[in-house]
Amino acid sequence: MICFLLAGFILLRSVSVYRVMQTAELAANPPVLVIDPGHGGFDGGAIAVNGARESDINLAIALKLEALAAFCGSSTVMTRNDDSRKTDLLSYSEHEDLVYRAQVANQIPDAVLVSIHQNYYPTTQPCGAQVLYASDAQSARLGKLVQANLVSFLQPENRRLAEPAPKKLFLTSNVDCPAILVECGFLSNYNEMEKLTQDGYQTALAAVLMASYLQFLPEMDQI
Repeated sequence: MICFLLAGFILLRSVSVYRVMQTAELAANPPVLVIDPGHGGFDGGAIAVNGARESDINLAIALKLEALAAFCGSSTVMTRNDDSRKTDLLSYSEHEDLVYRAQVANQIPDAVLVSIHQNYYPTTQPCGAQVLYASDAQSARLGKLVQANLVSFLQPENRRLAEPAPKKLFLTSNVDCPAILVECGFLSNYNEMEKLTQDGYQTALAAVLMASYLQFLPEMDQI
């Protein structure tokens, strides 16, 4: 509950700041938040010890982020809205799915991509959210802002830092817009796994992501 209230506070504050700072250029060419729930369909991603699938958690957070964006008056596009496959072909591969997601972002003018994922490690000790960002300056700015807000408002014990995404990470390496990938936590860590499957904590994560996006927008063309 405390996490939810804190995230709600930063969201409301950011909405107010965004509306005050909104420029004529932003109003004329509003950015579009492309929300990518990682994995899905044939690819469930990581599986927690309690059986929870990463793809389901990613989608739950993404749908909450989409709802918050609508509340804030921000345009959004989802790379998937459910757990269905994009094609019925049995040969449909993970690579083709990633190509599809990159194409969604690249076809939208003034897009900002946020890809939502969960982490996993062979041992239970690692914990904490971490943001990976694409190689351009705008992505770095957004990634560091999201990481700072996640730590400040949800995970004060988290010592992880936002980092450049590795070149082998297909999505962040193949889009033309500011792009980040958010590892919201570790499904291999029992405490984090429990939180990540809770509706309230998922809403808090979505609120921090939305607030960070609103904080980022007025600075998009100034970097």
